[in-house]
Amino acid sequence: MLKKLLQKKIEERSLVIGIIGLGYAGLPQVLRFAEAGFRVIGFDIDEAKVESLNKGASYISHIS
Repeated sequence: MLKKLLQKKIEERSLVIGIIGLGYAGLPQVLRFAEAGFRVIGFDIDEAKVESLNKGASYISHIS
């Protein structure tokens, strides 16, 4: 039952994905899931990273 519900949410892109840590591994994951049509919530304890991303600016040089 749970597996079918999860599969349905993935197919409908209604699943909300949470990524903990928005560094060199987390930020690309957030972007990829968002590009695939999922709602993504990123968490990080570094306030500077969060502020930068909320302004639409990346702090990782190879990610615009």
